[in-house]
Amino acid sequence: MTSKIKPQKGIMDIALYVGGASHVEGASNVLKLSSNENPMGPSDVVKEAFSRAVHSLHRYPNTDHSGLRHAIGEVWQLDPDRVICGVGSDEIIHFLCQAYVGAGDEVIFTEHGFAMYRISTLAAGGTPAEVKERERVTDVDAILAACTKKTKIVFLANPNNPTGTMIGQADLARLAEGIPPQTILVIDGAYAEYVEGYDAGLKLIEARSNVVMTRTFSKIYGLGGLRVGWGYGPREIIDVLNRIRGPFNLSTAALAAAEAAVRDTAYVAKCRADNARWRDWLATGLAEIGVPTDTSTANFILARFGSEEEANACDDHLRAEGILVRRVAGYKLPNCLRITVGDESACRRIVHAVAQFKGLRT
Repeated sequence: MTSKIKPQKGIMDIALYVGGASHVEGASNVLKLSSNENPMGPSDVVKEAFSRAVHSLHRYPNTDHSGLRHAIGEVWQLDPDRVICGVGSDEIIHFLCQAYVGAGDEVIFTEHGFAMYRISTLAAGGTPAEVKERERVTDVDAILAACTKKTKIVFLANPNNPTGTMIGQADLARLAEGIPPQTILVIDGAYAEYVEGYDAGLKLIEARSNVVMTRTFSKIYGLGGLRVGWGYGPREIIDVLNRIRGPFNLSTAALAAAEAAVRDTAYVAKCRADNARWRDWLATGLAEIGVPTDTSTANFILARFGSEEEANACDDHLRAEGILVRRVAGYKLPNCLRITVGDESACRRIVHAVAQFKGLRT
C-alpha cells in the first residue's frame, strides 16, 4: 500500500549533511583536522563556568539569553537588544530562511559556499541559486547579476568555507548597496575572529536596514560541542526571528560557557595569533613540496592537487597514517583537501605525511 503521507516540496532534495570524520578504524593516535576545530579547546575560564553550571541543571534556562546577549554587546560594542542566540549559527541561518523564504523565492550563495545555505533554503520551500566564484573568491558582480525580483536572501561566508578566502569592506558595502530592496544580505562570520580588526559587517549593519551577520562559538572559542551561535541585525528582522525561536533553544551550561568565552578576549587573541603563525607555516611547508593553497584568512587551508585522483589518493594515505582531513568534492572542489590548522605537532605531522605521499608517487 502506497503511503499518502508526503513531506513538503524540496525536503527530499536535501542531501544529508555529513560532518568531518572523527575515527579511523584500527588507529589509536588519530589526528582530526577535518572539522575546523580549535586545537586548544576552550579557555580555563570557560571550563570553570561550564563546571559551575552543573549545580543548576535542574532549572530551565533563561529564555531571553540576556546574560550572553549583553556580554556580546559589551565585547563587540553593539546593541544587545538586536542580538539573537541560537544552536550554532546554523540555527540563525535556518530562522532566516524560515521567516523570509517560501515557494517561488530564491536564495543566492556562491558555488563553494557553506552547505547549510542550500539545506535551509530547500527546507523552507525556496529555490537555491548558486553563483560562480572567481578563482575561489566571491565575485560581487556575479552575485548582483544573479539577483532578481524573487531574490529574498544572499548568503555570503566571509571568510568563506571551504576556500578560506574573503572579500574586503568595500566589496561588502557595494554588495549591500546593489541587492534588490526586498533582499537581505547575510554575512556569515563563523571565522571572523581569525581576521585581526575585521568586524564581520557590523558597520554595514549599523548603517543599513538590509544586512544581518551570523557568528558562532564553535570555532575560535572552542565550543563546537555545545552548539552556540548568534546573529545581529536590524531590530525589525531580529524581532521576526525571535518569534520563531524556541524559548529554550540553548541550555544553561551552554549559555554560561559562551558568556565566559566571549568575555575572555585575551584567550581569543592568543588563539588568533597561534593560528596565524601555524597557518602560514603549514601553507609554506605544503608549497615547498608542490601542494599550493590560496591565501587563507580562517583556521584551515585548502590544499590543491593536480587531479581528483591525486587528492583522493593523498587522503587515503593520510587516513592510513591516522590523519583525518576533509574531502570537498561536495563543494565542487574535487581536486582539493581542506586541512584544519592544528597545533605545532599537528602541522609538522601533516606536512611530513603529505611529503611522504608525494615521495611515494615519484
